[in-house]
Amino acid sequence: MNLEIIKAIKGLLEIPQKIVIIPHKNPDGDAIGSTLGLWHYLKGKGQDATIIVPNDFPKFLKWMPGSEQIVNFERDSSAAKALINNATVIFTLDFNHLGRIGQLQPLLEDSSATFVMIDHHQEPDNYSKITYSDVSMSSTCEMVFNVIEGLDDVESITPDLAISLYTGIMTDTGSFKYSSTTSRTHLVVAKLIEQGAKNTEAHNKVYDTNTPSRLHLLGCALKNMVILEEFNTAFITLSQDELDTYNFKKGDTEGFVNYGLTLEGIVFAVIFIENREEGIIKISFRSEGDFSVNEFARANFNGGGHTNAAGGRSDVSMEETINQFKALLPQYKDDLNA
Repeated sequence: MNLEIIKAIKGLLEIPQKIVIIPHKNPDGDAIGSTLGLWHYLKGKGQDATIIVPNDFPKFLKWMPGSEQIVNFERDSSAAKALINNATVIFTLDFNHLGRIGQLQPLLEDSSATFVMIDHHQEPDNYSKITYSDVSMSSTCEMVFNVIEGLDDVESITPDLAISLYTGIMTDTGSFKYSSTTSRTHLVVAKLIEQGAKNTEAHNKVYDTNTPSRLHLLGCALKNMVILEEFNTAFITLSQDELDTYNFKKGDTEGFVNYGLTLEGIVFAVIFIENREEGIIKISFRSEGDFSVNEFARANFNGGGHTNAAGGRSDVSMEETINQFKALLPQYKDDLNA
């Protein structure tokens, strides 16, 4: 990675700082893993560091070491505000635009702290003084490892730090099957295992711990799947009523969108999930090959992300959203059939 970035981060950490680490809203495995990994590293260096999440994160990530120390802004906004107001350095991880952090956005916009961005999504904003952005990276967790390596500190990685980064890399690469997984990614993972990451434990706790209600919800989602063979596309819908019927908990729909891509010939998979409280339809896009769901989401659904994995949202009803989606597909037919 860029030596100037390492030099700048090293300069910040040479003196005691009050550090806040923030991931995006609705944090996933990479967001929680990278923030916890960085938090363990900074605490090990004697820094005063705290993680603040904009809102809650899935139960299947709450086993990770240090997760009980994370401040949830929705639950304890007064403590979070005080920490941000007193911060001298703010690390923003796994997002590159302040619009991704919900109600924390105005607090960060008013902060006088030095901002450091570590992120692998496309089209980064320019709010940070130090920006480590690389869309070729498998995950933000891999990038945090690169920072620690750049600081010549890999051997200081503890088992708690190692399992945090390992989990984030594992989840953001789909257990190392996505095209973003490189030989370098495997070398990083090998080192994390050497440093104490229990890879089997991470996999079991993230993927092999289910509840009956989640499996019933998955059955509902698969029953709702629609296949549009003309466009090599499959999509799933889940209404708020269906979520309520199966006692939905945050994180329960993680990975559902990927089932569409397991079908022969399907290169574009989407899931539409109603969120009545926010008045939106939350959308996740996945693709195989060269079809860019990042461009599709940015152009049509107020979203973005990576070439093969992106998110978006719609402010109209489920029916209107689906009709809009279907009406768009003819414009992309050549790309989807390439």
